[in-house]
Amino acid sequence: MKIYTKSGDAGETGLFGGPRVRKDHARIEAFGTVDELNSHLGLVRTHRGAAPFDDLLRKIQGELFDLGAELATPGDAAERIGAEHVAALEAAIDHHDSQLAPLTCFVLPTGTPLAASLHVARTVCRRAERCVVALAGQLDTVIPSNAIEYLNRLGDLLFVLARFANRRENVADDPWHPA
Repeated sequence: MKIYTKSGDAGETGLFGGPRVRKDHARIEAFGTVDELNSHLGLVRTHRGAAPFDDLLRKIQGELFDLGAELATPGDAAERIGAEHVAALEAAIDHHDSQLAPLTCFVLPTGTPLAASLHVARTVCRRAERCVVALAGQLDTVIPSNAIEYLNRLGDLLFVLARFANRRENVADDPWHPA
């Protein structure tokens, strides 16, 4: 089987079990950004110091593939990301956040290379969330019921993991001082 099919050369692609749509369609943008996020998490996993998060991030990468498949399927598809996945993210947030000093200000997205990469993944996650919200706002569009909530919690988790990665390396939060 060849990697290239040439079927997308005119700027269209096929949805799972559905029609062909332009590659700039909101559905393509949504699952493409989820795919981009997944790649960023793969990069995060290569950093020194990421081992404590590796199992969690690998699990999330699998869930992002599931979410991408849901988003690539128009209509009522079997949902693979449920409330239990959101609850698992919340548990991970609570676990890691409990080991951090309480936030008293906004912090700059910096620190160790691992933390900075987690912050980049967080911002891509927030963009994926916005893309899914935009898709959900389209007339006659069905999205997975937990997609927005899942991405919202994942963005929160990535923020907490970035702070946690810095703390593990004794790098303090860098507070933002408004002008």
